[in-house]
Amino acid sequence: MKAIIQRGYGAPERVLQLDDTPRPSPGDGDVLIRVRATSVNTPDSATVAGVPYVLRAQAGLRRPKQAVRGSDVAGTVEAVGRDVTDLRPGDEVFGSLWGSANSSKTGTFAEFTVVPASQLVKKPAGLSFEEAAASVMTGLTSLLAMRDAGRVRPGTRVLVNGASGGVGTMAVQIAKSLGAEVTGVCSARNAELVRSLGADHVIDYAEQDFTKGEARYDVILDNVLNHPPKAVARLLTPQGVFIPNSLGISGGLLAGLPRMARAALMGKGSTDVKFITLAVDHENLNELVRLLETGEVKAVIEQTYPLDDTAGAITRVLGHHARGKIAITV
Repeated sequence: MKAIIQRGYGAPERVLQLDDTPRPSPGDGDVLIRVRATSVNTPDSATVAGVPYVLRAQAGLRRPKQAVRGSDVAGTVEAVGRDVTDLRPGDEVFGSLWGSANSSKTGTFAEFTVVPASQLVKKPAGLSFEEAAASVMTGLTSLLAMRDAGRVRPGTRVLVNGASGGVGTMAVQIAKSLGAEVTGVCSARNAELVRSLGADHVIDYAEQDFTKGEARYDVILDNVLNHPPKAVARLLTPQGVFIPNSLGISGGLLAGLPRMARAALMGKGSTDVKFITLAVDHENLNELVRLLETGEVKAVIEQTYPLDDTAGAITRVLGHHARGKIAITV
């Protein structure tokens, strides 16, 4: 099969190559998927660039141990393992191999991939493969942030920093679906998009430093970490929750990890700091399906690239100015 193989770390056009690789085989609880679409998430672009450098200690020092990137997927079932009873060849499915044992063996930037059946659901007929693939990691991250970590209810005041990105666009919509009053922080060119997704207020970060404002929020989801965590947490109400969700936009040895560490230390004190651990399971995927089918949430896709231009897709994400998600068709 054809797949995008990563030969090292650095500029995507230099280290990524379309090449032949053996088709993976499903285990007993797995599903072999003919990939129709996938999408680029931050872990993909960060691993291609190899930044922050410290992450290479886990991924592989000179090149990643796993040669094929990608985790979110939408496609058609090609074959199933002997323990899989809820899916069969020909079914259209979507989900993610994030966090599974398979994630260290295969990826989704390929013609075929293997995903545990427990991390897949049937794709709604009204949803395109691209929309489905673009909704998984960002949708589940936002769902867990708003519903679980933030405990958002009607009237909850939510601020989303980085409201026009992949997680941000989903978080604004999910917060609104839960009844929140939402403030989005983004650039002026993305303000209308964020308003169209339901944001009640929009702050242009070029015109106003939101950390110096007088408003207070019950939940702050920070997808950028471009301000010191202490400055962001100052805006919380007494019972407010701070949810850091970024490696930062700088490169170097540690990038945004020191700010994540400082946020974690704040959580040892009086500030309620929560981090998101992505759980890809049927319960959360089915809730995401419900939100997508009812129209309460939609995937925002800036651009779709073909598999052979995966390097271009990742380059766009590394620029940190993509609106919503970048999808890849196979």
